[in-house]
Amino acid sequence: MNQQTLILDLDDTLIHCNKYFVESRNRFANVMKKWFKSVQKQEILQKQSEIDIKSVENDGLHSSLYTQSLVTTYRYFCEKTGRKMKASELNQVEKIGQSVFQRKVKPFPYMYEILDTLQAERHQLYLFTGGDEENQNRKISQLRLTDYFQERIFIFEHKNTEALQQVLNKINADKKNTWLIGNSLKTDIKPAIELGLNAIHIPAEIEWSYNIVDIEIEPSGTYAELKSLVQLPEYIREQADSSGKTRRDSVKEIRSQEWVHLNKEVQA
Repeated sequence: MNQQTLILDLDDTLIHCNKYFVESRNRFANVMKKWFKSVQKQEILQKQSEIDIKSVENDGLHSSLYTQSLVTTYRYFCEKTGRKMKASELNQVEKIGQSVFQRKVKPFPYMYEILDTLQAERHQLYLFTGGDEENQNRKISQLRLTDYFQERIFIFEHKNTEALQQVLNKINADKKNTWLIGNSLKTDIKPAIELGLNAIHIPAEIEWSYNIVDIEIEPSGTYAELKSLVQLPEYIREQADSSGKTRRDSVKEIRSQEWVHLNKEVQA
């Protein structure tokens, strides 16, 4: 079997993440609805999402920006409705935002077994994750992921093509045998295709709207979409054994060497 270089995303690829933000946003909107009775819940959620995404696009994926987006949303509706801001309410909003980063993280089903298999088959494993170092290292430490990735962990607040290029510059891998595996079309798949890597998209059950983009790029490598992380070892094994030749598989949708246009509409 040919050894492959596998660059794996963390959040919503190996571990649960976005669902906790969805729960937090709903809790925030429900509290806000009690304070602003004339405002619809969907309007609150839409404004928070708008503020949050703009902040991420400008300033990156630092965890503090999420809590700040809730605070800014609260201030916005106070100004819009003429309601006086209260320190007790601001404190409650901040606690709702911060609670996301205090939860014990949970791996996807069979994550350890999958990583054990990939490691046993002697593939080179790298972790490429977005966020601030304190919060991402908290997750990595809780799940003992250094057992699999050791020093091969890369954390970026701005996770994009430039960041992935920095990773490639350090690992000096052969692009023909290098795969980026992730759930985000924006921060995982698009950068990988732009840099000529092989890419495996594993869509999240509930996707953050920030991650949903159109991709109109002709891949120079192999592009695959798997339904589940559980399918990853078998797919990589087949690709390594066949030296990258396309093989039929009824459980996978494999798109290779073709014009790709993705437009997924998923409610975050």
